[in-house]
Amino acid sequence: METAIRKEILPQVSLTSITTKKFKTGCISVTFKLQLESENAAKNALLPQVLLRGCARYPDMESLSAAMDELYGARIEPVVRKKGEVQCVGLYADFVDDAFVPKGEKLLEKVAELIGQILLFPATKAGIFNSDYVKSERENLSDRIRARINDKQLYAATRLNELMCSGEAYSVDSLGNADDSMKITPQTLTEHYRRILEGAAIEIFYCGSADRKRIETAMLGALGTLPRTQNGFAVASTDVKTETGDVRYFKDSLDVTQGKLALGFRLGEIMRRPALAPIMVFNAVYGGSVTSKLFTNVRERLSLCYYASSRIERHKGLLFVYSGIEVDKYDDALKEILHQMELCRQGQITADELSNAKKSVVTDLNSLMDDQTQLENYYLGQALDSTSCTPDLLASLVSEVSAEEVVAVANSVRLDSVYFIENAERSA
Repeated sequence: METAIRKEILPQVSLTSITTKKFKTGCISVTFKLQLESENAAKNALLPQVLLRGCARYPDMESLSAAMDELYGARIEPVVRKKGEVQCVGLYADFVDDAFVPKGEKLLEKVAELIGQILLFPATKAGIFNSDYVKSERENLSDRIRARINDKQLYAATRLNELMCSGEAYSVDSLGNADDSMKITPQTLTEHYRRILEGAAIEIFYCGSADRKRIETAMLGALGTLPRTQNGFAVASTDVKTETGDVRYFKDSLDVTQGKLALGFRLGEIMRRPALAPIMVFNAVYGGSVTSKLFTNVRERLSLCYYASSRIERHKGLLFVYSGIEVDKYDDALKEILHQMELCRQGQITADELSNAKKSVVTDLNSLMDDQTQLENYYLGQALDSTSCTPDLLASLVSEVSAEEVVAVANSVRLDSVYFIENAERSA
């Protein structure tokens, strides 16, 4: 696969393109990089949903869907992501690659044009978003946010973020607040949309068989009327906090049969000059793989939990551990999770543990090369970090990580917060 090339094609509009004949489909994403903040998070999350209800040329979902069907079943979907303290919202399209379209028809330009129509020429009445569309989609958004409590594992992760990072932008949910979403009006959403068009930084990604010049020309044609007037629009960024105070403990009592234990750590001083490869290997050693210390010891050997895993939020410099346990095993499970971290700090990492962890990370990175959606997400993260490391280069760096580098990461990590969902009846 060819190397991804990133180029600014309009003011604060960058295009990352990968030319490859590996896939039978092409994909294009257009992502607005917005500062994550409580007052605008729900509006940002609502925006792509409303845009996909219709545009000036195709004013409703039926006509818009018919237009996609004419493009051999092309799909355009809304995307809302949170990477560090940047809220990434936009559209993701996939479509049949030109090499597989009958009669040599070119779809790339037509799909790009349709994306431009949806983003720049929404369905409006007197210049304001269709009120029926806004009302319907804000109710859907509110329902999605409120429904998160039904997935207790997801809810535990969300609550840990809120409590651990209280006062930091990272505490804001990627979809915003349910009550805030219901306050959005067609007028306020339209005004917000116009500000975003005028000033927000945009990342475009393409993967398919077209050459870079062709995709650049197609996207310039699609977004050529994009207004870029707010030179003072705040650049979205993430504030990385490396210090921790006393460990904080939080509990909620809910109707659960299985306790949910979640721990939040700060990666600490290592984030002043972060090296991603050692951080990824450390996570795989500790809890991010099926050969990790948490999985093989806390879950398998000691049977203290139903599941136990860790993940890194590299943009914010955080490590999370998620576990499902019997409520009466809280103390033992917490103690053992922290004990396994201490073993990492002491360098008690076997050769097999290190080797298996590196193999796991390399396998995950190699799998990116076979999935356009994962590639798009990977390169969006690279753009946010202002880096240009390809998955195969990162995989080679991972293969060279030493036990000493893993230990250095472990000794930088500090526990910040512990969150637990216990059974309401037992806590009564």
